[in-house]
Amino acid sequence: MERAEKMKKVEEDLIEMKNISELMLDLAYSSVLFQNKDIAEEVIELEDRIDRLYEEIIDKILIRCTEDKDIKREKIALKVADSIERFADAALDIADVVLRDIDLHPVIKKSMRESDEIMVRRIIKKGSYLDGKTLNETHMGTKIGMKVIAVRRKNSWSYGPSKDLRLKRGDVIFARGPEESENVLDEWTS
Repeated sequence: MERAEKMKKVEEDLIEMKNISELMLDLAYSSVLFQNKDIAEEVIELEDRIDRLYEEIIDKILIRCTEDKDIKREKIALKVADSIERFADAALDIADVVLRDIDLHPVIKKSMRESDEIMVRRIIKKGSYLDGKTLNETHMGTKIGMKVIAVRRKNSWSYGPSKDLRLKRGDVIFARGPEESENVLDEWTS
């Protein structure tokens, strides 16, 4: 693999780490807000993915450093990867509050409950309204006010998925929107 190609792969991995860590923070906050252990457990799985990416990046950079004396780009990439990994660890710490059933201070509970939105995790069932439709075809945002922020298909994630993403049975969707839309989303995924 050529030198430029190796660094391009590192950059792609860093972007994936960034996207995952942003989703982790969103999910961790939501897990605490709604005391939702399913969402908190997703944070744990994502943190495992971050750890694997982090190790892969370190390996690639160390190999790259043995090939070249000018390692400025590699040092920057390592610092970025380390920062993202620590950010992901912080999101995990937030979700851990839910997993360990730690009671929040009443002031924190009150400030968090003032949100008008909820975050939900749903699995699309075979033959459901969402099965086989693109996000655009669902008109989810205009019909029920929910926005899909991420989709997990087996071990693959789509963050901020495009409107052209076709949903399939077994997909796990993470959506945010008004609490009164939750029942409709339940019907659409069942």
